[in-house]
Amino acid sequence: MRKVTARGRQKMPVRCIAMAWLVLLSAGAALAQGPARSGGQPNEIRTVVGRSLVLEHPDDIVRISVANPEVIDAVAVSTREVVINGKAAGTTTLIIWSRAGDRELFTVTVDINSEPVQREIEETFPGERVQVHGGKDTITLTGQVSSAAVSERVTALAATAAKTVINYLQVAAPPAEKQILLRVRFAEIDRVALNELGVNILSTGALNTPGTVSTGQFGPARAPDVKGVIGGSVTGTSTDLTLNDVLNIFAFRPDLNLGVLLKALETRSLLQILAEPNLITSNGKEASFLAGGEFPFPVVQGGANAGSITIQFREFGVRLTFLPQLTEHNTIRMHVRPEVSSLDFSQALQLSGFQIPAISTRRVDADVELDLGQSFAIAGLLDQRVTETLQRIPGLASLPLLGNLFKSRSTKKNNTELLVLVTPEIAGPGHGVRPATVAMDKPFLPLPAASGPAAAAKKP
Repeated sequence: MRKVTARGRQKMPVRCIAMAWLVLLSAGAALAQGPARSGGQPNEIRTVVGRSLVLEHPDDIVRISVANPEVIDAVAVSTREVVINGKAAGTTTLIIWSRAGDRELFTVTVDINSEPVQREIEETFPGERVQVHGGKDTITLTGQVSSAAVSERVTALAATAAKTVINYLQVAAPPAEKQILLRVRFAEIDRVALNELGVNILSTGALNTPGTVSTGQFGPARAPDVKGVIGGSVTGTSTDLTLNDVLNIFAFRPDLNLGVLLKALETRSLLQILAEPNLITSNGKEASFLAGGEFPFPVVQGGANAGSITIQFREFGVRLTFLPQLTEHNTIRMHVRPEVSSLDFSQALQLSGFQIPAISTRRVDADVELDLGQSFAIAGLLDQRVTETLQRIPGLASLPLLGNLFKSRSTKKNNTELLVLVTPEIAGPGHGVRPATVAMDKPFLPLPAASGPAAAAKKP
């Protein structure tokens, strides 16, 4: 029995060595075969966030490894199928080991899901051609849009779904910007009615008394040199009177040495002003016009230059400022500021030897919206004034009937009316309207006839 056992002990090391040798050979073959399959380029797999895909393997799977579990989630649902779920944008590596000892490497890229953004852009901007491409954490926009404003709004919309938005959108060339022509008519009518009535009485010796009786309103007669002797005789005395203004009725009786100067006058005057400025500007840009001038006025300085006077200039005349805006309804919305100002010397101020006139101004500030071919009028700018001056001699003016000889009266009535007509139109081929006209009381001078090649070309 010991011999058998000994034999057995002698044979056991040989068997163990043989079995170990076979295991090493099989392991070496497995190791040699494994690197041969996994040593090439990794397979590429692309998916998007929120999507899943099934990866089929030819052999039974024994183990799975994911480099970054925050990007994808890999789950073996069977011995030969793996479900890959995209969790976040990024790139990671997936390794699969099979029961045969093989392993495969996969590079999995998870992109942002651009389909919701594409659908939202198509619904928001139906007429724009925009393509959305998603990357790791980037969205790329390609295509063509109608304007730069649309491009900015599309970019802002895509920025809600990605950290970075690359805008490769092409903006179509904008059409020619429309020009707006504003035809304006300033019509001003100034009517003045003046009534004057007064009497000046002069005596060259009536009742042995030379002298004048006047209210002083209408140029009374004056005696430049009066000479006399106390207790002298009236006979042979001469009287010299100087008439500054004979007014419009003068009568003198030499036998009575009595003269009368009568001022009885009615005056009617009419002033017409018609200005027709035409302004043209681009849509949404302000334009202004001034037909008039500037007048200087002194300004007293203060501080270190106290007491010194500098000259500044103020504008006056016919001014128009307007801001047009084309609307989606093919109308023109405007902010209009017409103004008419003139120098008023009746309210002038005397300062350090300077006569500074006042400025009479009429200004309108309005917002209107007009269709093409329509006009709007700003009327009712009336200025009615009555100035009455009455001078009388106390006591004598209160006498019945004769008291009117010792009174003088001047009544002046002013009636000024301003009318502004505005006709906007779009300047360009195929556009144009006939502007509104203003009927004035008196015709103006006719325009000079055109001459030269341009006038000859207009003749049929």
